[in-house]
Amino acid sequence: MKDLLMAWRNIWRNTRRSALTISAIVFATGLLVFMLSFQFGAYDDMIDSSVRLSSGHVQVMVPGYHDRPRIRRALNNPDEIAAAAIRIAGVDAVALRAEAFVLASGEQRSRGLMITGIDPDAERAMSLIPKQMETGRYLRAGERGSAIIGSLAAESLQLEVGDECVFIGSGKDGSIAASAVQIVGMYKTGIDSFDRSTMQIPLTEFDEVFSMNGAVHRVVITVDHLAAAGSVVSGLEHDGSTDGLSVMSWDMLNPGLRQSIELDLIGGVIMYVILVIVVAFSILNTFFMAIFERKREFGVLMAIGMKPLRLVKLMLLESMSMTVIGLVLGMLFGILATMAGAHWGIGLGDSSEFMAQYGVPERLYPKLTPLSLVLGPVLICIVTFITALIPVLRIPRMRPVEALRS
Repeated sequence: MKDLLMAWRNIWRNTRRSALTISAIVFATGLLVFMLSFQFGAYDDMIDSSVRLSSGHVQVMVPGYHDRPRIRRALNNPDEIAAAAIRIAGVDAVALRAEAFVLASGEQRSRGLMITGIDPDAERAMSLIPKQMETGRYLRAGERGSAIIGSLAAESLQLEVGDECVFIGSGKDGSIAASAVQIVGMYKTGIDSFDRSTMQIPLTEFDEVFSMNGAVHRVVITVDHLAAAGSVVSGLEHDGSTDGLSVMSWDMLNPGLRQSIELDLIGGVIMYVILVIVVAFSILNTFFMAIFERKREFGVLMAIGMKPLRLVKLMLLESMSMTVIGLVLGMLFGILATMAGAHWGIGLGDSSEFMAQYGVPERLYPKLTPLSLVLGPVLICIVTFITALIPVLRIPRMRPVEALRS
């Protein structure tokens, strides 16, 4: 306790230098807490936006269908799989989807589209599309002869709400599948490739037109929180209803999204390392200066009997005292900044339209987690201790007579 009190007094012998060192630690800690929270929150927003638009957190399908979609590669027991999925803890919603590539035509133009048969009620519970209707309305349960279409696809086909669209494709049994539907709504997700190439109709009508006989191509599952996706995959793989089927999580369904997150995380780590190195040099400079300035003092103390290891202990106590003050204040500022960002969100400004192509929402919300709160401060604490130890270990090599003459 006496050594701690002495170390505390020594810190404020040079108030300006100590204040600058503590400020550097506060800045680095606060920035690390906020930036890590921002990154983790942004990743969650990107993943959630992407999976709720199309893929879901988990999908069950016939092996090979994801890489090479063919209408014949269908699930014949979708209701059994859906019932098994909904029993697993953490599952939020389950939807059945069937897909086919068709040639769609308006009065003047034609183009290829991916048409998806969906259950409107199930999609409202899991998909973002019902909230992204640009004009018109979303599909209703039980209606027939209706469709919604991406805004860019509608523009290409010169379709408006209320217009008729005719499409032709191939049924599951090889027959010709053709129908005419009325456009009741247009959606705009911000992802041009999706808005340009997709249309949705009720699953019951898709089943009739494409002769599916109750089969679907995907059982799509969303979960309460991202971490539950792995346990849902494991639960389904051990369930008898999915024997011989492919169960894929969001990172397998969207490898590009996973890779972009990994690349962004690597860039963030490089920036954080540079930041910590700057703080380390600040601490190193502080203690080299402290040792050179107090060399005569150390000589006197060793001459009257103080052991060098006790001086090392005092200097390390000074270092860790400043570090603890900086870490506490930095964590406090980081938490406040993160809470403010989580409340109001951080807009992307002019780049929001460009980032929307990658499934990034207009506003990002930092997410404070135990990892983002602890990781930065622990790293800074370790680095500052090691950095302070380098100059302090010069003390035991001092000779009292030479120190007194300095």
